[in-house]
Amino acid sequence: MRTLTVETASIAYGAAEPVLRDVSVEVGAGELLAVTGTSGAGKSTLLNAMAGLLPPASGRVLVDGEPLGDRDHAVSLGVVLIPQDNGLAAILTATENITVAMIATGGTPAEARRGAAESLDRLGLANHGDQLIEELSGGQQQRTAIARGLALRGDVLLADEVTSELDAANRQRVIELLRAEADRGAAVIFATHDPEAAAACDRELHLVDGEAVWARA
Repeated sequence: MRTLTVETASIAYGAAEPVLRDVSVEVGAGELLAVTGTSGAGKSTLLNAMAGLLPPASGRVLVDGEPLGDRDHAVSLGVVLIPQDNGLAAILTATENITVAMIATGGTPAEARRGAAESLDRLGLANHGDQLIEELSGGQQQRTAIARGLALRGDVLLADEVTSELDAANRQRVIELLRAEADRGAAVIFATHDPEAAAACDRELHLVDGEAVWARA
C-alpha cells in the first residue's frame, strides 16, 4: 500500500491568488484522515490536487515519494477519487457506471460484474443496479458513486463530501466503509463539513483562511 504526501503546496486556479498556501500533510496506509472547513475553505481544492486534477502552484504532491503528475498518472498509482458531484453517467445504470470504471482500470468483465454487485450491496443498493442514474434519488446517486469508488479498491482513496446527501443511517454506513478501506491498508482522505463524521477519523486537518491547521494530529 501507499503513502500520500503533500509538501508545502500552494494551490491556485490559474493565475488567481492561491486558495491554499503552504499545506503539508502525510497520510499513510491504514489511516483515515478528515479534511474539514467551512464551505469554500478549499477542501475540494486540496483533494483535487491530491487526485492529480489540479497541479500545485508551488510545492509537491507525492505518492510513495514519486511526484504526482496528471490524473492519468494518479490513477496508475492507485489514487481513487469519489468526487463531490458524483461524476456518474446519467444515461448508464448504476451497475454500468461501476463496471465501466473497473474495466477501464484493468478489470475483466466478469470481475467488474462481480465487483459492481458486491459494492452496490454494501451500500444497500442491491435492488437498484439496473436503474439509470437519472432514475435514482440524490442520496442513491451519492451511494452509487461511493460504491464505484470502493469497487476500484484504490491504494489511496479520496472521498469528497460523500455523506452530504445521506440520512443518519447511511452516513454511518459510509463512515464504517471508509474505515474498512483504511483497515485493508488504503490511505483514506475524507473531506467533510460534518463534525461527527470527522470525529470518527484518526486525525483532522482543518482548513481556514487559506491555511491548514491540525485540529487533531
